Amino acid sequence: MVVDLRGFRIRTTLQFLMEGSNFVTVKRGRSVSNSDAEIIKIKRSETPDDVLSALLKEEGINKDDDTKNDDDLQKGEGSETNEDDVRKRKGHDHTRDEDGRRIEHGKTKQVRRHVSHGYHLVEGRMRHGMEDCLVAKRKEKDGRELGLYAIFDGHSGRVVAEYLHDHLFDNILNEPDFWSDPESAVKRAYEATDNEILENVVGSRGGSTAVTAILINTEKLVVANVGDSRAVICKNGTAKQITVDHDPLKERELVESKGGFVSKKPGNVPRVDGQLAMTRAFGDERLKDHITAEPDIVIENIEDDTEFIILASDGLWKVMSNQEAVDCIQELSDGQEAAEELIKEAVLRESKDDISCVVVMFY
Repeated sequence: MVVDLRGFRIRTTLQFLMEGSNFVTVKRGRSVSNSDAEIIKIKRSETPDDVLSALLKEEGINKDDDTKNDDDLQKGEGSETNEDDVRKRKGHDHTRDEDGRRIEHGKTKQVRRHVSHGYHLVEGRMRHGMEDCLVAKRKEKDGRELGLYAIFDGHSGRVVAEYLHDHLFDNILNEPDFWSDPESAVKRAYEATDNEILENVVGSRGGSTAVTAILINTEKLVVANVGDSRAVICKNGTAKQITVDHDPLKERELVESKGGFVSKKPGNVPRVDGQLAMTRAFGDERLKDHITAEPDIVIENIEDDTEFIILASDGLWKVMSNQEAVDCIQELSDGQEAAEELIKEAVLRESKDDISCVVVMFY
């Protein structure tokens, strides 16, 4: 039953169980079975408006406020949900400031969509142990709510991927102009982190891809990547790749301009100097003269038609197209369930590599 009054909406199931001399007892629940129902006692003398006030209070809403709560979102293991109320004011046109906040009649008012995320990873069958790392967490910084998501696909060991997991986001967010010029800040942070790795972390062998996504106030997404891990966004059921796969054949000119070469042996993938299957990566000191850690960067606005984002290592993308991945989880509503389903499907399609995946869903 949906009750509407003065712009408020409560999604609830009401069942009048019994009547006494002074009270009507009401059973309220969110499921058809009412297995999770609660009991509310209402005086027989109370008006319908009083009843609504009691129900609103149970929902955590003041009847005189102009706010409303969306349905509670399910959380899976490894997932998180944005618990902020969705705040809206009706009847006004809106503009937005640089942080994605709506401005109404000279006042700034925050409007947030609900967001949940989930993540999953499985070791492949390449006999080198798990080399992927990922990040999926939320934090607040400088008054902004951030979602931090990343896939780091290591090669020749996991050391570089682990270092990125521990340090890359801090390096990005510590850049003083991140809020005003995120593209420049991310590029500097990627370069500085790569220098740290080359100087202090790994020798001539060992490296990692990186795809990072920073969600700001559930309104703006800053995505950067080096290597062949990938980010795909779904809008109205359609997949859109928002990162660039740094494939040696596609970037042959870059490699050759640095004095390197690209080769492809029969039955194998193209490689820089016959060794690395990508043109951009963190670490890989022995190849650093011919490759780079400079990221491609894109900034996306999270609009009403944005449904979810997938970040995954190439263990997923080797066996699934962007649209196939989107279609695989299109009917799901939980980020954790979606991440697990994607990896399950990739394994069924006989992906042999490590597979890691983060799914961020919007409501």
